[in-house]
Amino acid sequence: MTEQFQMTRRTILGSAAFAGILTPIIAASMARAEEGGAIETNAAATTADIAQLERVKMELVKPPFVHPHSQKAEGGPKVYEFTMTIEEKKMILDDKGTEVHAMTFNGSVPGPLLVVHQNDYVELTLINPDTNELQHNIDFHSATGALGGGALTVVNPGERTVLRFKATKAGVFVYHCAPPGMVPWHVTSGMNGAIMVLPREGLTDGHGKELTYDHVYYVGEQDFYVPRDAEGNYKKYASVGEAYADTLEVMRTLTPSHIVFNGAVGALTGDNALKAKVGDKVLIVHSQANRDTRPHLIGGHGDYVWATGKFHNVPDINQETWFIPGGTAGAAFYTFEQPGIYAYVNHNLIEAFELGAAGHFAVTGDWNDDLMTSVMPPSGA
Repeated sequence: MTEQFQMTRRTILGSAAFAGILTPIIAASMARAEEGGAIETNAAATTADIAQLERVKMELVKPPFVHPHSQKAEGGPKVYEFTMTIEEKKMILDDKGTEVHAMTFNGSVPGPLLVVHQNDYVELTLINPDTNELQHNIDFHSATGALGGGALTVVNPGERTVLRFKATKAGVFVYHCAPPGMVPWHVTSGMNGAIMVLPREGLTDGHGKELTYDHVYYVGEQDFYVPRDAEGNYKKYASVGEAYADTLEVMRTLTPSHIVFNGAVGALTGDNALKAKVGDKVLIVHSQANRDTRPHLIGGHGDYVWATGKFHNVPDINQETWFIPGGTAGAAFYTFEQPGIYAYVNHNLIEAFELGAAGHFAVTGDWNDDLMTSVMPPSGA
């Protein structure tokens, strides 16, 4: 397997059909980048204009938490500088010690949530350390052109690249690794995340009412495909490359071994439950880069839901369960009205309770009997 991963920047690895789709796009984009963008555009004027904008360096945080940001834009467009380091690492998926050789942005599954405002510029430094084994890149569903940036960011171990794009569409969007011929393997190994592009005026209900949140949490749903041995036990491997062939066989069955929130079974339960108080307004950003999902808050609702995550669409209201297509991020806004433990699940209940796609909200405050009360406790009478 080792020889298979000795790649140069222009090497196309894997499926001939899929590589054939990407090859001309990547080749053309790389040639353009190496020639300094020598095409007929207003590149010089654009560069000069961008050079005048305020630059803001952002420090990313590990999900489910989100870096500090303003809900309304302050002043004109800015250039927001982010840095993400790719990390290939072993992760434990459950209390049975099941291992996966994950591929990650900044060491977490999902990668961190980036937040900017519409018409801001995202300037990302993407680092692939020489300790990694594989070639990587990044495709932003929020970006326009060049495979979402994937054609301009192909980095081998020991390389880094800087990509800048204008965030022209408001909403929450998936990003993921998309190297030629290996896209599904990287995505289902954990290499995905989300970006939130807020409207400059902030969120609204689509009818003029402002919506401001007290907390924002990012839930990244991930399907893993861990191979089993002849006795049915999950296999372990020395490296990500060694696991490739067996993992690909499992992937082709379209049957995940685990479907989890934020990288592992129970990652958002117990001491890691998401916190809120009665009266808190919470925005839940939920992404699934590969499979469809059906988020549901047991005992609560989606007061306002952008199921496909695009903030200039009028949100659905008072939803019980909402549908997020694979390759999409969605958002739901809810004001908690009762204290207690709320289960937040993928309402394919097999995936929630048997495969791991569940988390908790721990909400404190006073109980409201008007909303719910026990008229007669369970008894034998």
